[in-house]
Amino acid sequence: MAKKTEAKATEAKAKSPARSAKPKDGGGEAGRKAASGKPNALQQPLQPSKELAAVVGEGKLSRGEAVKKVWAYIHANNLQNPENKREIIADDKLRQVFGRDRATMFEMNKYLAQHLA
Repeated sequence: MAKKTEAKATEAKAKSPARSAKPKDGGGEAGRKAASGKPNALQQPLQPSKELAAVVGEGKLSRGEAVKKVWAYIHANNLQNPENKREIIADDKLRQVFGRDRATMFEMNKYLAQHLA
């Protein structure tokens, strides 16, 4: 009985269309842009508020760049809670952005969105 099952499986594979060895284009410049050719929401250049500009610098930048620069600031100033790395302990500059003394890494994006226009 096992031989019949194996034979059917082999026959089914032989009948199935050959799969292309070419990988699907899941990324790249074309994959990130909308159908209209405009950059998506994460790539739009936005102006940071004065409070956020004190952390990330002046000039327009995308949301992704802003998050990256805030994380660089957090790491450079050792602002992560050593017992809970998901928690950020705000210094004076980040307190202006977050509006509180501590925030989790998941809340951080919510506070940054309020300072990007």
